[in-house]
Amino acid sequence: MKIRLLHFLTVALLAIGLCACEKPANTAPTPKVYRVGMNAAFAPFGSVDTNGKIVGFDVDIMQAVADQAGIKIVWVNTPWEGIFSTLANADIDIIASGVTITDERKQSMLFSDPYFEAKQVILVSPGKNIGSPDDLKQAHRVGVTAGTSADTIMQKMLGKTSNALVRFESLPLLLKEVDNGGVDAAVGDNGAVANHLKFNKDKGFKLIESDRFEKEYYGIAVRPADTDLLAKINGALKTLHSNGSYDKIYATYFAK
Repeated sequence: MKIRLLHFLTVALLAIGLCACEKPANTAPTPKVYRVGMNAAFAPFGSVDTNGKIVGFDVDIMQAVADQAGIKIVWVNTPWEGIFSTLANADIDIIASGVTITDERKQSMLFSDPYFEAKQVILVSPGKNIGSPDDLKQAHRVGVTAGTSADTIMQKMLGKTSNALVRFESLPLLLKEVDNGGVDAAVGDNGAVANHLKFNKDKGFKLIESDRFEKEYYGIAVRPADTDLLAKINGALKTLHSNGSYDKIYATYFAK
């Protein structure tokens, strides 16, 4: 009886050992999915369609970059005012949301090569006597989106504590105020303002461009440590330019 029990235990232990030595199936690591922050209130660069899907120029460019680089991404709709801290806190991995490359921002994040050239323009409400940037100094209310390049420029022009400078949480709120005549003018990026004018040609708005506003460039942002990721993004952007994919996407949103 003892011999039979000993034999049974030996067989059982051998079976356990064999199981422990076998490699589990499907041991390939799960690919990382990068979370891309997008303030989806900045058409045509990013907005939410009637189906609740985030769409726009930045979306198409970043998806093409991801496909070319062989990385997987998901979109995270993120308020503009908190988007940089959200990246720093690792709640998102990438920002692709019309972010202007500045020396100040370079202190806390890495930028890709520029993928869009922008410039600030003035959108004037109907009936307002504004024809140049200098006229904004006499305006009663000038609207900007908080934390943007336009906000910085107008603070320098009007003063940080000026009562004439009115900040809005998002571009749609700012443009709605322009539509209602609640501000004399709004200052914002040319692509977004031009998109608004395209759908409101009959409302009597005036668009003012000026050499006083310097050219700006949008970049895709990542955390300082993510140099390998940045290299993949830059490599993909170069390919999109060289094979014509970038031009096709650009023409979809900014055809002349």
